[in-house]
Amino acid sequence: MTNPTSTRTCAIDAAIDSLDGAFFKALCEPSRVAVLKRVMQLGRADIAEIAEGLPQERSVVSRHLQVLLEAGIVRATKVSRQMFYEVDGPAVVTRLEAILQHMKSLAPFCCPGAPK
Repeated sequence: MTNPTSTRTCAIDAAIDSLDGAFFKALCEPSRVAVLKRVMQLGRADIAEIAEGLPQERSVVSRHLQVLLEAGIVRATKVSRQMFYEVDGPAVVTRLEAILQHMKSLAPFCCPGAPK
């Protein structure tokens, strides 16, 4: 028989892992969100175009883009010596749907809410 406290603890840990993953960490810094917004506004763009409208140095913008890339929020395409970035909409939607499904499966065990 499974211990209810152990099940709840495992569910809580799994929920926190989902919410504390690279996807949400990439979106928790305002300057990185500003970089993401700029990419959304421009569509497909290189680092020079993206950095042009932002107060950060190009190297900082580049690092933010790398974090967004690693989180699967943007995708990069290399053309000759230039790297072009764009938001990967389908990947973002897929990731959010997966997180939602995961949380729905865990909620009864870790955070059931008020009794009905």
